[in-house]
Amino acid sequence: MSQLNEKQERFCQAYILHRNATKAAQAAGYSETSSHNQGYRLLQDDKIQERIEELTNEIQTDVDVISEIEKQYEVARNAGNGNTALKALELLARVRGNNSEEVNADAETLENEIVQALKVLGGQVFCFV
Repeated sequence: MSQLNEKQERFCQAYILHRNATKAAQAAGYSETSSHNQGYRLLQDDKIQERIEELTNEIQTDVDVISEIEKQYEVARNAGNGNTALKALELLARVRGNNSEEVNADAETLENEIVQALKVLGGQVFCFV
């Protein structure tokens, strides 16, 4: 596989987090005005697709993160712990990419946030392989 330049690598890493080509292009340093077109163009590149697949395969957990957070939400909601339930929903939105806030985080930052949230929720801590 040919080597990607720095911007392309940043795009691939950001795409793993956002699953949105426009947001990934912006996070990689492309301008807001060209990020939509650049994101689309980059996703058409075989080298980019290979790197995204490689990065995706590297991110594995011992626990299904979304299922674990959903369970913690149900427990908190049923126990009447509104703050904990709200934190679980917020984390689910971030992990799923369903919030309207701009999330500019690398994999390590996202992992740390998930670990901290699971600690708050009383879940087991996991590690990325």
